[in-house]
Amino acid sequence: MMLGYLLARMGVDVAVLEKHKDFLRDFRGDTIHPSTLELMHELGILREFLQRPHQETRELAGQIGDERITLADFSHLPTQCKFIAFMPQWDFLDFIAEQAGRFPGFHLMRQTEAIDLISENGRVIGVIARTPTGPVQIRATLVIGADGRHSIVRQCAGLRVINLGAPMDVLWMRISRHPDDPARTLGRIEAGRMLVMIERGEYWQCAFLIPKGAIDEIKQRGLPRFRDELASLAPFLRDRLDELKSWDDISLLTVVVDHLQQWSKPGLLCIGDAAHAMSPVGGVGINLAIQDAVAAANLLGSKLLDGTVSSDDLRAVQHRREFPARATQRLQIFIQNRVIRRILGAQKKITVPFPFKLLQIFPRLRQIGARIIGIGFRPEHIRTPEAKPRPGATVKMDKAG
Repeated sequence: MMLGYLLARMGVDVAVLEKHKDFLRDFRGDTIHPSTLELMHELGILREFLQRPHQETRELAGQIGDERITLADFSHLPTQCKFIAFMPQWDFLDFIAEQAGRFPGFHLMRQTEAIDLISENGRVIGVIARTPTGPVQIRATLVIGADGRHSIVRQCAGLRVINLGAPMDVLWMRISRHPDDPARTLGRIEAGRMLVMIERGEYWQCAFLIPKGAIDEIKQRGLPRFRDELASLAPFLRDRLDELKSWDDISLLTVVVDHLQQWSKPGLLCIGDAAHAMSPVGGVGINLAIQDAVAAANLLGSKLLDGTVSSDDLRAVQHRREFPARATQRLQIFIQNRVIRRILGAQKKITVPFPFKLLQIFPRLRQIGARIIGIGFRPEHIRTPEAKPRPGATVKMDKAG
C-alpha cells in the first residue's frame, strides 16, 4: 500500500491487489514506530494521521517476577514523534489508501487475489488473479510481491527461502481494559511463561508466548487452565478472563523468521515479509516493510516512469535493504534463542538478567534499544517528488482465458 501510494504520487500507474473486501483482520502488526511516523511527516500527512484514534507509548517496560524494569526510552530519539503509535492496521491501511486515492494512477483492487504469475521469455509480465467474477490477467511493467510470510508470489516465482527458525509461537487475544488498570505497555515474565500486554484504549491486546508447536498440548489441558495461567501473570485480569469463551477467541501466530536468497527476478521484486519474514520481537516487521517500500520507490520510481527498469535496478533494492533486514533478524534470533527459549524452558524462578540490570543502573542505555526498535539500522527518507502523472499506463487488466 505504501509503495503504491509513493509511486502513484510520482505519476506511475499502480494497481494494489487486496484479496479481501476490506482490511478488517485482527492481530496484524499494529505498531507504528517513529521511523514510519517520520515518513508521514516528510510526506506532509503526519498531523492528519495522528488525528485518527491511536495510543502512544514513550517507553517499553517489563516485569520479571515482582521486579519492574524499563527496556527502552523513545523520548530522546531525533525524530518528530518520540513514541510508538498503536493503531489497528485496518485504520492505517484505510488512511494510506485515502491518501493514495488522491492520485489518478492509484487503483486499489479489493477481492482480487494473485494466484499465479504470467511470464514471457523468462520475464514476469503480470499476475493471474482470482476475483468474484472470475480470473483476470493483470499485466504490468513490474510485479511487487508484498503478500507476507506465506507469499504466493515468491512461491510461484520459485525464489529460494532460507528458514532461520524460531523457538516460539504466539497466542493473540483481546481482553477488556478497566480504567484503573496499569497504563503502560508491559511484558510479564515468570518461569516458563511470557505475556505481552499492549494498552489499546478499551482493551488489552495480549500476546502469550508458547514453545514452538505446543498449541495442541495447551488446548488439551483446556481453556480454564489457560485462563489460570494468564491470571497468574496478570492477576488484575482475573475478573474478565471469562471473555475468552472458546479457542475461537484466541488467534495463533505461527512465528517464522526467514529471508529470500534473491529478492527478485526479471519483472518481479519481493519486499517486506515476502522477502524477509520477521519475528514479532520488537514489533518491527511492518516498519521494516515500509522502509523497503520507500527504498523501492526512491530507486525505481523514475525508472518506472521512463520504462527502463532493469534487473540491476531490482537487485539494487535488495542491496539497499538486505543489511537492515538481516541485522534485525540476527538480533531477533539472538533474543529468541538466548532469552525467550530459556524463559519458556525455565523451571525455577527467574531473576533479572544482568544486561537488564544495567539498563536500570544506567538509564542512558535504554536509548540504544529505543533507537534500534524505533528507527532501525538504516532508516529511509522520502526522495521522490510529487508530480503530475505522465500519459501511458503501466498496468493493464484483461479477463483470463
